[in-house]
Amino acid sequence: MSDLAITIVLCVAVSIIYAIAALIQARLGHLSVRELTRVPVWWVAQLLNAGGAALHVVSLGFGPLSLIQPLGVLTLVIAVPFAAAGAKRRVTGLELSGMACTVVGLAGLTMIIATAGRSEALSSVELTVLLAAATAIVTVLGLRGRRPDASTVWEAAAGGLAFAVCSALCQTAVVNFGASGPAFLLWPVTIFTILAIAAFAISATVLTQRSYRNGLGAPLAVTNLVNPVSATLIGVVFLNEDIGASPIALTLAAAFGIVAAFGVTQLARAREADPVPATVEG
Repeated sequence: MSDLAITIVLCVAVSIIYAIAALIQARLGHLSVRELTRVPVWWVAQLLNAGGAALHVVSLGFGPLSLIQPLGVLTLVIAVPFAAAGAKRRVTGLELSGMACTVVGLAGLTMIIATAGRSEALSSVELTVLLAAATAIVTVLGLRGRRPDASTVWEAAAGGLAFAVCSALCQTAVVNFGASGPAFLLWPVTIFTILAIAAFAISATVLTQRSYRNGLGAPLAVTNLVNPVSATLIGVVFLNEDIGASPIALTLAAAFGIVAAFGVTQLARAREADPVPATVEG
């Protein structure tokens, strides 16, 4: 099996796991983080997220960040039929059209991005600059989302960016491990990277959980759009990943991106029309 095929299989598995976890978290979105720590089923969601993150890290050893993150939007597509099955109803026409557009857009983006991507590690300077910039942006977005009557998409966007940074840091760890073996765990920069991964992972979890307090659709859509966009920017700016330099490739990528964005918007509208129940048995 080729590296591309392995990457896609792993990403689909990760998306299924994340979709189940998101549905559980959304059903508990009315609770505070402190209250959630006393709900057993929420911890099940966190274990699923941890398992998905582990597979995600494995996938980073087979493909570039700019390829893997766009495939994460499949979480939203998978969450739709899961939610419909849980509510014992059929998938609506709006949901079907949104899923179709998202899949077509992602397929096009994947074919373009996969042609020239390669995995690289962040240097110490790049790591410092990335963490400083990401921390500032996540903080601003998170604080904006905590204002009275603020839209939940601010925290969803902050969570998406935090997840993208986690992926970039994990890719750096994976590449360094492949190049230097277990010895890299003793490097000061490695310890700093691991601490940064933990900090951004916790921030992303809290921010996305809070973003679900008024429903799953729009926040999940925003998180799964901001995540790949941020990861692609990080890959191009910091990791020397090439997503297609020719005008034709860039035009096609933009077109497929618009189709995917439209599909996600349709899915968000469909999910808002059928909100997640406020409580679950736990």
